[in-house]
Amino acid sequence: MTTPDLHLEFLGEQQEVAVIRLTRVAKRNALNDALILSIRNTFENLPATVRAAVIDGQGDHFCAGLDLSELTERDAGQGLHHSRMWHAALERVQFGPVPVVAALHGAVVGGGLELASACHIRVADETAFYALPEGSRGIFVGGGGAVRIPRLIGTARMTDMMLTGRVYNAADGERIGLAQYLVPTGQAFAKALELAERVAQNAPLTNYALMHALPRIAEQPADQGYLTEAMMAAIAQSAPEAKERVRAFLDGKAAKVSKD
Repeated sequence: MTTPDLHLEFLGEQQEVAVIRLTRVAKRNALNDALILSIRNTFENLPATVRAAVIDGQGDHFCAGLDLSELTERDAGQGLHHSRMWHAALERVQFGPVPVVAALHGAVVGGGLELASACHIRVADETAFYALPEGSRGIFVGGGGAVRIPRLIGTARMTDMMLTGRVYNAADGERIGLAQYLVPTGQAFAKALELAERVAQNAPLTNYALMHALPRIAEQPADQGYLTEAMMAAIAQSAPEAKERVRAFLDGKAAKVSKD
């Protein structure tokens, strides 16, 4: 679903990687409701050939957050439903059909950080910086950031960011867990695409387990988590593709893990 604010393309011989690019360059890719709904609709309608996705931002910035110029006055009920609309959209990123790699550069701020935190892998280049300026603007995160971001960096760090307006640079952001990869300037998308292509080669049911089961196992008490893990392991290994891959490894036809 390509719109004026979002561009969608498919890469690979089987079109197995979807590239979803924010294209509101004049607004530093700030998020408005139309763009949030476009993101939701894109993930709800990905073709069956797609096995992984990359989210990128056109221009100098990944996403500078909520477009405050389009912020309208809402009563408490309207504000609640608006936030829940964002939740539903970003849930389709985190718990959608395929793993998602974010290519971060420039501003990863406010709602942009909420979007990045919904992705499964985050690659940042050296221009990336992270902030949650909502505290200084008299508002609060509303796109799932209060749940997802503390799981990445801890409640204390998020509290500090919102209370003081602290900005993390790319290196410190990677150190505290806002990104898993840090690459030279201009190389975030290439690395994100490389990872997405690798992810797309996995068995789909294994990717599904990592996206949908693992986060829930992490939230469960240990005895429930062990049971969920056992059931997911049994389901995954029973898939025909899993059996073929194990057989290929045992027959010496699959590469072994090495440090290179």
